[in-house]
Amino acid sequence: MCGIAGVYSFDGMPADRHALLRSIRTLRHRGPDDTGLYVDGHVGLAHARLSIIDIDGGGQPMQTEDGSLAVTFNGEIFNYIELREELEGLGHQFRTRSDTEVILRMYQEFSDACVERFNGQWAFALWDRRIQRLLLSRDRFGVRPLYYTAAGNRFLFASEAKALFEYPEVERRIDIKALVQIFTFWVPLAPRTIFHGIQEIPPGHSVTVDKGGMRSYRHWTPHYTENTALNGDSGAQLLELLKSAVEQRLRSDVPVGAYLSGGLDSTLTAALIRRTATAPLKTFSVQFDDPEFDETPYQREAVAFLGTEHEEIRCTSADIGRVFPEVIRHTERPILRTAPAPLFLLSKLVHDRGYKVVLTGEGADEVFAGYDIFKEAKLRDFCARHPESHLRPLLYRRLYPYLPGLRAQSDAYRQAFFQTGEDALFGSHISRWRMTSKLRLFLSESIRQELRDYDPYDDLRGQLPTEFPEWNWLNRAQHLEMTYLLPGYILSSQGDRVAMAHSVEGRFPFLDHRVAEFASRLPSHLKIRALREKYLLKTCARGLVPESIRRRPKQPYRAPEAAALTGTEYVPELLSQDCIHKGGLFNAAAVERLTSKTLTGIGDNMAFVGILSTQILIDQFIHHANHNS
Repeated sequence: MCGIAGVYSFDGMPADRHALLRSIRTLRHRGPDDTGLYVDGHVGLAHARLSIIDIDGGGQPMQTEDGSLAVTFNGEIFNYIELREELEGLGHQFRTRSDTEVILRMYQEFSDACVERFNGQWAFALWDRRIQRLLLSRDRFGVRPLYYTAAGNRFLFASEAKALFEYPEVERRIDIKALVQIFTFWVPLAPRTIFHGIQEIPPGHSVTVDKGGMRSYRHWTPHYTENTALNGDSGAQLLELLKSAVEQRLRSDVPVGAYLSGGLDSTLTAALIRRTATAPLKTFSVQFDDPEFDETPYQREAVAFLGTEHEEIRCTSADIGRVFPEVIRHTERPILRTAPAPLFLLSKLVHDRGYKVVLTGEGADEVFAGYDIFKEAKLRDFCARHPESHLRPLLYRRLYPYLPGLRAQSDAYRQAFFQTGEDALFGSHISRWRMTSKLRLFLSESIRQELRDYDPYDDLRGQLPTEFPEWNWLNRAQHLEMTYLLPGYILSSQGDRVAMAHSVEGRFPFLDHRVAEFASRLPSHLKIRALREKYLLKTCARGLVPESIRRRPKQPYRAPEAAALTGTEYVPELLSQDCIHKGGLFNAAAVERLTSKTLTGIGDNMAFVGILSTQILIDQFIHHANHNS
């Protein structure tokens, strides 16, 4: 994994080497092993390298022999060995063993369509001198980030926004519509970001830049076409795909470890690694003092079953509060949960033990319907079709077994929480989004007036595929999770950003596009049977993981929330009336009341974390720009 940056000048002015170097140095955490620059007149590419494949020969930016092509690349092309063999059969000759050179040769052979052949996680910029055009591309699921902005007559791009801010003419200002989106959907809707004027290439998209301007287009999108013929040997097919996905993601010239949470997804991933790799497997996990969040018994059961070499880090509330500002500096966006902080500490442990690569179980819940929100969607669908059913209260009680407070509520409360007859298009998510949108009540009066005619749902509707309304309840719910929360939060704030903060690359076998496309053709009952999540995946896992973990109900990864932050020295300052007024986004009196309630343990955790993280972001990137850079 690496950091990339670059510039294209529309007016033909030469690229500034010093500015490029300043920009790429801010991404040193992403690539501490080497730094490289390439300049061709008005185009400049920069690279900060984390050496994983072809350590000696894979330096970047990389050029073809004749200098007609140059690329700066962040990520991995996992099927590069197969693609290389194909290209050699077509007459291409290679100078390195790197997957970076495969990108150059694939582009020579297939032009922009080369990305459709890649199995990987990538963000790259490729300069084609012959046609004077820059191609930028981002992988299907948005595992790796890629941002861009216009600054005068220049098009700038980078792996993180902080690298763009090294250009003084790039404005530092919060996009209030993006903030409203985060305070509704948890994430800004790409290409919008929290910073005004800075955009993100959406997952599965490519961008071309030349003297005629910029053009964006989609090179991949998930489709759902249920195939009942997959009922037969679908389990065997899935297991073979997962084995192949794991095998390709073990390709590395440095040791590869794995995260082990104690859940099905990470345990199955580790089990498949143990069956594939010849070297001992090193696994890592995070533990909590609070039993509500801690999964230590399951983690240790998995370790004993699989025979891995295991290390764990115990994360206290004080630890979360201590690192939270640093986490926000890396997420570069407000977050509504503290969950990224323990993963930030876990990646530091991985780095300190000399590992650069870990495989994790991310993506399985989105691809195979593991979240409770999918079971909620099924329950709503059932209730809509059987409004008088006496089973409804019994079914409500089966949801959220890990939330005792919700389970203790009355049947009437649970029905009000789970059931909504409004907006069938977003039926699976609408109650969550409306609950989250209560955070917007804390916005200042001037901001609320400025946004009085803005509806974030209109932006979301405009991005949906035309066939979205025709999909069934589960496929619609899965699309919303995979297209928005997965890249915008799970793979970003909880993934790339906190791992790469310590130069650790995450790899995700469940997000192999072959696995995801196979799952998109599965009948819904093979994902959720009754209210049992990930039915087919659990069937495949039989004998590979401990039976207690295979049968265990899904428990989402969570961490101590607002209570972990209230005792920190920075909270009183950042949430003071003076600081709130200076930021200009929130109602100071409302924030003061929220803070008082939170200190007594009765405040809104999501609101407190969301407002505090926003204030930290403003402090770091707007008010103290030089400190951040």
